[in-house]
This record gives sequence, structure tokens and C-alpha cells, in this order.
Amino acid sequence: MVSQLPVPPNAASPAGSGNATCSGVTIAYAGAETGPNAQLGINILNGVQLAINEHNQANKNCQVALKKFDTEGDPGKAPGVVTQLVSESDIIGVIGLPFSGESKATGGTFQQANLVHITPSATNPALTKNGWSTFFRALGNDAVQGPAAAKFIVDKLKANKVCVVQDDSDYGIGLATAANQALGDKAKDCQDKVTTGQKDFSATVSKIMNAKPDAVFYSGYYAEGAPLDQQLVNKGFTGKFVAPDGVKDDKFLQLAGDASGNAYFTCPCVPGELLQKFSDAYKGVSGGQAPGTYSLEGYDATTILLKGIDSGIKDRAGLTNYVKNYDGDGFSKHFKWDATGELATSTVYGYKVDHGKIVYVGTIS
Repeated sequence: MVSQLPVPPNAASPAGSGNATCSGVTIAYAGAETGPNAQLGINILNGVQLAINEHNQANKNCQVALKKFDTEGDPGKAPGVVTQLVSESDIIGVIGLPFSGESKATGGTFQQANLVHITPSATNPALTKNGWSTFFRALGNDAVQGPAAAKFIVDKLKANKVCVVQDDSDYGIGLATAANQALGDKAKDCQDKVTTGQKDFSATVSKIMNAKPDAVFYSGYYAEGAPLDQQLVNKGFTGKFVAPDGVKDDKFLQLAGDASGNAYFTCPCVPGELLQKFSDAYKGVSGGQAPGTYSLEGYDATTILLKGIDSGIKDRAGLTNYVKNYDGDGFSKHFKWDATGELATSTVYGYKVDHGKIVYVGTIS
């Protein structure tokens, strides 16, 4: 088992040189702080907060403010929240939004305001096909993750028959589509759909139990993924339960209980808990919790915006341009974007539940 990962030698630190001068500039976090999948947003926000703290401690003549906007991860509520955010002229860069549905609903508002935003976690491939010049993705999308998940399920977990279950979110639909294309015949006879907020999965469970698959791939978030897995195990399911980044969180373990022991995860995210120095510092802003899914991506994305501010940029257009031309290592990966806001290269990693903990099993693509 891997217990530690190295930090790239040239990884950018939020502290920078310590000689920056600036005034009156603000970075915003927009995303879930409350709501059914809030922990995925809180993981990011803690990484953002840590980067801001480290920057401001090191640069006494450049104190960057952080404003927080809670969208609850809800695509219906996010547009109003983002409209308020863009009206605050001191905000020149944004980390968020965490989820694909809310990102889709607000990208046009950011574009009109020429306000750069880096999502540490929204993975629907279509988000970079809207012609937005202010949207940047700090990880691989589901066109990368879907085939990686299929390869993991078939090659590593040796599954010959797979049931694919998707929720009704933009994220769940996009990822299931990509995974199904890669799984081909192995999944064609067992497909089902669930809805956000659903609690009773008996119909889906019956379908899966009748199909007798080696593995279930659940494309959605942990709020529904956990009870689905629990209800499957309670009905005698003995196969593998495989889920993506939207489920890979300790909240899944808490909600699914002992049933979570059959779970594996895929994620285009680096396990921040295995970078010792980052993990120790992170616990100072998280109440002692270890870094979670996308904590490190939130930290790296904030560092990029802070480096732009430290270079003397104090307006939205300048910071958008800075990110567009950025080329450098972070703690999690190398950051360089193409014209659509996608990373030039991206990696997907595998995880599994082992003795009640989510542990890293290595690179899967």
C-alpha cells in the first residue's frame, strides 16, 4: 500500500517570494458549503482557505481577501448566487463551482463578467464546449475518467458483467455515457437510472440481483451512492461496487456503514493525505480532518490565482489572461490549459475501501 507521495520539485507554493504588494483584491469560493453533497465542496474550500492563509502569512504587503458563496451544489440556486458574486467588483478570480450541473448553469454569467473561474472538480466533458474563455478545469474530464473506470473494472477487478446505474445529474449522465461506451457488451444488458434525493432503491436492487453482475458502476454522488450500496449488500450482493469522484468521500463510508467494504473508486484527483506536509497544514484549517477529494486541487487552483495577483495583476481581464497562459507544476499535477480550458494532460487514480478507510491503489490511466 502506498503511504506517501512526493511533491513535484518545482511545485508552486501559495507563499511565493513573500515580497508581493497588492491591495483591495479578493478571490471567491463558490460552491456547496451546505446541501446533500456538501462535503465535496467543503474539501475544496478548506484547500482554498489554506492557500490564502499561507499566502497572507508570507506576504504582509499583499493581503488577499476570500469571500465564500454557498450554492448548496444546486443548479437551480447557483445562478442567483453567482449573479451576486459577479456584481462585487473587488472579486477578480473564483475557485468553483464544484459540480457540473451548477457549472453549466452559471458559466455564461462568469463569461459576461470576464471573471476567471477554475473548477477543481466539475468533470462533465461538455462544459468546455460552450465557447467560454473564463472557464478552466483543474482535472481530467469524464471522457478521460469513464474509459479509465471501465479499464479498472475489467482489467483490475476482473469483472465480465457490469451493471451501470446513473443518477439524473449532468455529471452522472455524462460519466455513465463515457463508461458505457468503454464497457461495451459487458454492460449492455444491465442499465438503470435513479434520481437525486432518492432514498429507496429496491427496484434498482432487484434488477441488479436478477442480473447477477460481477460489479456495479454507480455514476453519481455519495448522497445516493451510499444507500444504494447498503441496500444492495443487505439483499446479498457480493460483487464489487465501483464509483467515481462524486462518491469518493468519507461521508460515503459513514452513510453506507459496513456495506462500504465492497467499494472501489476512480478519481482524476491526487490523494492529498499522502503529501505529508500538505496534509499536516490542511488539518489546521479543517478541524483536524485529513484532506479529502479535491482538497489538493482547490489548493493548487487558488495558488495559480494568487501567483497572478503577486505578479501585479489587479483586474479581471488580467487574471483571466494570466490563467490562460499559465504553465507550471502544482502539488497535484502540471497545469497548462488548451484554448477550451481543458488540461493538456490528465491522470486518473484508483482507490478502495480497506478496513473502513479509503486507500490509494495507484494510477489507472
